[in-house]
Amino acid sequence: MPSVYDFEATGIDGKPVALADHRGKVLLIVNTASQCGFTPQFTGLEQLWEGYRERGLVVLGFPCNQFGHQDPGSEAEISSFCSLNYGVSFPMMSKIEVNGPQAHPLYRWLTEEAPGLLGTKAIKWNFTKFLVGRDGRVLKRYAPTDKPESMQADIERALAS
Repeated sequence: MPSVYDFEATGIDGKPVALADHRGKVLLIVNTASQCGFTPQFTGLEQLWEGYRERGLVVLGFPCNQFGHQDPGSEAEISSFCSLNYGVSFPMMSKIEVNGPQAHPLYRWLTEEAPGLLGTKAIKWNFTKFLVGRDGRVLKRYAPTDKPESMQADIERALAS
């Protein structure tokens, strides 16, 4: 049975990232966008990263331009925007698709493991979040409207297990 550790991604710097490198950590995986109404959530995501990374939380941002073309920039532009405007220091990946035939294999797996409301598999919008436990299994899916700070209790439980 696959786990998150079976997947690879490409960092925003173009280098390969094996998710197995995060084995034993709690992951918060988020599809992001730089020009979205939810973009200010970068601040809360960075606060989670800063507050919990020493205890084993890794926040992974996956820019996506599939929703309203709200992340049209290059990887360099996205990286600069996130850093300058929101102080993002958590790992950001290269831009991906999260739905459809070109969806990144990680997102195909995430949506199978944790369907959305009424069992829908599709990602509805930017800033959908997935919490993955230390065992590499998806614990919970969060809607774009769920603010990062609202996930603290779930993160605490995941870190404690």
